[in-house]
Amino acid sequence: MSKRYTVTAALIYANGPIHIGHLAGCYVPADIYVRYLRAKGAEVAFVSGTDEHGVPITIRAKKEGLTPQAVVDKYYTQIKQSFADFGISFDVYSRTSLPVHHETSQEFFKTIYDKEGFVEETSEQYYDEVAQQFLADRYIIGTCPVCANPNAYGDQCERCGTALSPLELKEPHSTLSGSKPVLKSTKNWYLPLDRMQPEIDKYVGSHTEWKTNVFGQCQSWLKEGLRPRAMTRDLDWGIKVPLPDTDGKVLYVWFEAPIGYISATKDWLIQKNGSDAGWETWWKDQETELVHFIGKDNIVFHCIIFPATLVAEGSYILPSNVPANEFMNLEGDKISTSRNWAVWLHEYLEELPGKQDVLRYVLTANAPETKDSEFTWKDFQTRNNSELVAIYGNFVNRAVVLTHKYCDGKVPARGELTEFDQETLASLADFPAKIAEAVENYRFREGLAVLMDLARLGNKYLAETQPWQVIKTDAERVNTIMNIALQIAANLSIVSEPFLPFTAEKLQQQLGLNANDKGVWQSAGRADLLPDGAAIGEAFLLFEKIEDSVIEKQIQKLHDAKKMNELATKSVPALKPTVQFDDFSKLDLRIGTILEAEKVPKSDKLLKFLVDDGFEKRTILSGIAKHFTPEEMIGRQVTFIANLAPRKIMGQESNGMILMAEDRDGSLSLLQPHKEVWAGASIS
Repeated sequence: MSKRYTVTAALIYANGPIHIGHLAGCYVPADIYVRYLRAKGAEVAFVSGTDEHGVPITIRAKKEGLTPQAVVDKYYTQIKQSFADFGISFDVYSRTSLPVHHETSQEFFKTIYDKEGFVEETSEQYYDEVAQQFLADRYIIGTCPVCANPNAYGDQCERCGTALSPLELKEPHSTLSGSKPVLKSTKNWYLPLDRMQPEIDKYVGSHTEWKTNVFGQCQSWLKEGLRPRAMTRDLDWGIKVPLPDTDGKVLYVWFEAPIGYISATKDWLIQKNGSDAGWETWWKDQETELVHFIGKDNIVFHCIIFPATLVAEGSYILPSNVPANEFMNLEGDKISTSRNWAVWLHEYLEELPGKQDVLRYVLTANAPETKDSEFTWKDFQTRNNSELVAIYGNFVNRAVVLTHKYCDGKVPARGELTEFDQETLASLADFPAKIAEAVENYRFREGLAVLMDLARLGNKYLAETQPWQVIKTDAERVNTIMNIALQIAANLSIVSEPFLPFTAEKLQQQLGLNANDKGVWQSAGRADLLPDGAAIGEAFLLFEKIEDSVIEKQIQKLHDAKKMNELATKSVPALKPTVQFDDFSKLDLRIGTILEAEKVPKSDKLLKFLVDDGFEKRTILSGIAKHFTPEEMIGRQVTFIANLAPRKIMGQESNGMILMAEDRDGSLSLLQPHKEVWAGASIS
């Protein structure tokens, strides 16, 4: 193992809440890895935070009618609390709006600038003449030249992952005004990636151990040939370029955001020690290993652009690994913040309290490590009930209950071991190394499967030895059986901690263990973790069965969100052809009062009304039975066409038409005066 580890998890835009796609993509695997390293006794700095600059922030601010600062303050607080409640064990969760980040980023830029590491270039950039401003990459949407995605951004297509420049988009348009942008000259500072390609080729080529999806995407990008990339932008929200005469220019978000890992480390040390002294150890010492956990949409930035800026600065270590995951989809569709098609972490924690580890388990068991995966609520329920409850929880509960029943709630001493006992203990000893190998190679799904096999080993041991039968004839033998079962449970509590920290803590407390000490992993695999005579706590369920009603509620919530999405895109009906005033004036619109109402026999749509029109009582039939009951219509005032020719409907004559407004979801609303008027009042 390395002397120390700097582990980063992606800086997420502070423009919305955390959802399960974020968790599965990088935060859960990063937390598993870090918790494992700490259990092994390694020095670790686990840093992350919110990315609070860039176009997504300003877009959200416009949408919510807030300032960019108000938006980032709102979502930083929510995101940080959600992570804490979910058990993501950051050493620091920082933010890029802090002065320490602005200073660090500007110093970084100035160092490269002073070394003549940038190329100053005046070029034509897209400009929105309606909004009167230059357009950053994410303010431009067009058709991807690679996969024909019509909603590709000016810096990247999120469908195929291709890195783009705005000029490569087909049919570009501004997200600010919707207009087609024009080209206008502006000066910016570029990182000459084309000149740096030999160094980047060498760096990437030396890491063939990277995951195939990561290494393959990097090789594809390098094969196309690197091009200079602007490290400044024409915007009013962001970190000011630290050069004279650069008003209206800020650092490119993908230049300064990864530097946020460095400033977050400083922030951590300031909070911890009162100063940032020693931060270089985590970023410049060759005995420190730097690991970035990200989603696949950020591969090129963390594997090529950020390493290139580190090389240009000249004093930093480079990432040793970037274990990026693919995407997790939801119930057959891509997770989308804008469409509200997501399982939001803060809502999950409120609606399924105490079930953090269930979600961690499901996201890890179905992690998109090599290809996109899918989250469904039915699978969530099945994995909880059939695996966590029926395998893990069942074994622990049986071991504890039987200990209280046969051994007075204390760890009994082992007697003579049978061949099966010895085989079981030998298998037990192998589990920590198998799990460690999987975790160290970023195969967290495999590590979790091995962990569950340990719980299966415990179940198998109890099923084979049957202490509930043996107690009738050989109490000493039962002592040995229960000792071994409890030692398996104790080991389970240690190796579970990276994956299921809340469960591990409960189990450790139940068994009287203190397994959160650094270096405790080295104890795993032993058969003497619990000393003879140690008291075992009362049995309680580590997991509970999740009922169908809970799952149906969550599925309905998604269906409601999909319906709202469909309604949001529904257009107002087109206007009908123009009519002359004389034609309109022929209509006699009146207010009437409903005196009687009833359903029309053999019709599920029609209601029959007796309406006071001010002169007499008339019958009007209306197809609104699916929206209103007869009882709720009695006494209502309605707008109706009084001079419509009589019409027979289902054998009954209707004398007029009641007018309704139809909402986007098809629901109907009455057209009523804001105060009661006399029956027969005319509308003009």
